[in-house]
Amino acid sequence: MKILKSLMLAAAFTLPMAAGASAATPDNALVVAQNIDDIVAIDPAQAYEFTSGELVTNVYDRLVQYDAEDPTVLADGLAESWDIDAANKTITFKLREGVTFHSGNPVRAEDVVFSLARVIKLNLTPAFILAQLGWTPENVEEMVTAGEGTVTIKYTGDFSSAFVMNVLAARPASVVDKELVMANEVDGDMGNAWLNANSAGTGPFKLSMYRPAELVRLEASPNYFKGAPKMKTVLLRHVAESATQQLLLQSGDVDMARNLTPDQVEGLSGDVKVQSFPQAAVHFLSFNQKTESLTPEAVWDAARYLVDYEGMTNSIIKGQMEVHQAFWPKGFPGSYNETPYSYDPEKAKQILADAGIETPVKVTLDVINAAPFTDMAQSLQASFADAGIEFDIIPGTGSQVITKYRERSHEAMLLYWGPDFMDPHSNAKAFAYNSDNSDGSYAATTTWRNAWAVPDELNKMTKAALTETDSAKRQDMYIELQKRVQEKSPIVIMFQASYQVAMGENVEGYVNGATSDFVFYRLVTK
Repeated sequence: MKILKSLMLAAAFTLPMAAGASAATPDNALVVAQNIDDIVAIDPAQAYEFTSGELVTNVYDRLVQYDAEDPTVLADGLAESWDIDAANKTITFKLREGVTFHSGNPVRAEDVVFSLARVIKLNLTPAFILAQLGWTPENVEEMVTAGEGTVTIKYTGDFSSAFVMNVLAARPASVVDKELVMANEVDGDMGNAWLNANSAGTGPFKLSMYRPAELVRLEASPNYFKGAPKMKTVLLRHVAESATQQLLLQSGDVDMARNLTPDQVEGLSGDVKVQSFPQAAVHFLSFNQKTESLTPEAVWDAARYLVDYEGMTNSIIKGQMEVHQAFWPKGFPGSYNETPYSYDPEKAKQILADAGIETPVKVTLDVINAAPFTDMAQSLQASFADAGIEFDIIPGTGSQVITKYRERSHEAMLLYWGPDFMDPHSNAKAFAYNSDNSDGSYAATTTWRNAWAVPDELNKMTKAALTETDSAKRQDMYIELQKRVQEKSPIVIMFQASYQVAMGENVEGYVNGATSDFVFYRLVTK
């Protein structure tokens, strides 16, 4: 097969095949067909995309982390125990003994201090997650200190220690090998360029090959402290076309297909199965407030009635998404699950007419050029046209679309958002907070990226919810925030993901938690 040949040669990966036999992957390797072109960076201090999160989780560890055995429970990682002093806003972690990096270097307290300080000093996209703890480049080495086999974390801010622990379990808190990283420093970048092509972790897998928008090859770490993975190799092959993924899976050329459409899932046959995993990602349509025609609130209001929610969930995204219209996902404490909006083009037209909005309103719509996003964009194009809002769809790779979004150079955007850590503040800050809307004050939030100057009342409510120590009251505050954003913002939240993964019948142990940070290959067997 020509497809198989190009796939495997590109990966320097040879499959044993008898003459006339169908393709088969090796018993000790998992081969995955997946769209991986969203990757912008894989350095844990910079990685902020969905696929990047999967790589970081499988290659690095944190002091505490959500792990493969149960992704809903915060467990010990490189720290075997910890002591929380809430009164003094201090947590002391006792490091696990005998753990080594993939390089063979031992894990030391100074590696942890270096890793956390490095994120703050580089100040790349995910740095804000750790900066919430009151850390700055000037004070971080006083806030994070090394002892004899211990690391002491100090934080500021009136929030619970549970919030701090969730922050420390987030992606940028991954621990890197200080000696190896600094040996590859160039021009003061603290190894950033090198770590965007290599790895320096302690995780169950080591990165052995990375070619952007082509492939990722992971090799098992035989000395992993929680036990060596069963799969010696995990190969993620970039296959953008879902139809090609389906063919490769059914022919046995790959073990897993990650991006099939509902129709393709229903049409699967042979020795394959499909598993569904509820996801924390919410999918939204947003309007950049730098585009004058999109600033009237009537446009936002009308848009909520121009999404064919049921039509999409019953067809092009069937089994992959459900209607959800609030920024915190269903199934997590503090979620708001009311869905007051439905497709009503006549109501939308009346809203626009009452506000004196002249139609047609012509808007470019950026979308990732992959299923199901292009299908969703076409559905929006058709339904919005019913009220005189005309979308010109601009497809691009995941990295192209996300980069454009971060530059605030789009008009309308069809995209998704997953929590950076499992606390409602993660999404509240992204959808209900923007204290500085200036171009020079970059923030990794949907509000800033859409140039929405959030009303001061919402900013204050978001900060108040963060500092509330009463858990029940805190949840009520987040529910109220979701109601406000649902009613009036240039961000139209439409769906919550439910992820379907097709795989060979012999594949067991694959774990896909609610976010991309909870994708685990360590327990996979064939």
